[in-house]
Amino acid sequence: MSEKRVIRAAAVQIAPDLETPLGTLDRVLAAISDAAAKGVQFIVFPETFVPYYPYFSFVRPPMASGGDHMRFYENAVVVPGPVTEAVSQAARRHKMVIVLGVNELDHGSIYNAQLIFDTDGKLLLKRRKLTATFHERMIWGGGDGAGLKVVETAVGRVGALACWEHYNPLARYALMAQHEEIHAGQFPGSLVGDIFGDQTEVTIRHHALESGCFVVNSTGWLTEEQIASITPDEGLQRGLRGGCMTAIISPEGRHLVDPMRAGEGLLVADLDMSLITKRKRMMDSVGHYARPELLSLLINDQPAVPMRSADTIRTVPHTVANADASDEQGATEHVD
Repeated sequence: MSEKRVIRAAAVQIAPDLETPLGTLDRVLAAISDAAAKGVQFIVFPETFVPYYPYFSFVRPPMASGGDHMRFYENAVVVPGPVTEAVSQAARRHKMVIVLGVNELDHGSIYNAQLIFDTDGKLLLKRRKLTATFHERMIWGGGDGAGLKVVETAVGRVGALACWEHYNPLARYALMAQHEEIHAGQFPGSLVGDIFGDQTEVTIRHHALESGCFVVNSTGWLTEEQIASITPDEGLQRGLRGGCMTAIISPEGRHLVDPMRAGEGLLVADLDMSLITKRKRMMDSVGHYARPELLSLLINDQPAVPMRSADTIRTVPHTVANADASDEQGATEHVD
């Protein structure tokens, strides 16, 4: 029999530093060190945690948020760059797989990016959130199918989605079909109210069940002082509370440790990887429980770029329209 494989995982719920450009990075590195002391091998941080989630855009109109938006650009993360190098060194030092959410600056645009570092410090994946939600559309550009990848890490096959991407069943299926074993979920936290946390719990538990994988989900947190610094309006401040659901879920849809709904802390749980087989022997939604001859996913996994040279353009595929024309021509020739 194969040796039992157990991975110690952690989900982080802490507040960013809204004032100091590199302050949030310092908090990330400190949390990694704390987790390493607990024997953690895999850790997940909240959505766009570095430098911070754009909470200002949820409660302030565009005309009043120009200064905040400019400061957001100034503090955004270039990949690769000093931030990714610091996290890479931490991953290598502690032999830890790290999933970090950043606001990625690429020339004139910012993207919601998820970064996965392996234990040797290598950046295995940089993916961008496919579609920004509501107020986020003023802040981020859109990602592409090139990032819908599951990567092989030292702890197993890891996939990641950000926030309401979990409401896109085809995006989730793309990762399921690549047989992810550990799924990293990232949400902003401190947003909308407790109903947001409730909805997040339903979503991540369902994905664990449907995919037959572990879900390590991390949400952010804002202190009362930070909320007041974002907006002095007490009515709007209510929209910056609640919404947290930091949790670690088994392939059977169970919490492996009590979830964190408020405050700061580190959730740690051991992932018994044999539970994946235990779940999938009953229901493998991309294997014996699938009907690919009836239902399957077609994905465009090419990077979306604003310009390419003519010699890189692929041959035009046999389209439905061309197929219809060919069939019609063939039918005519047969009659003749």
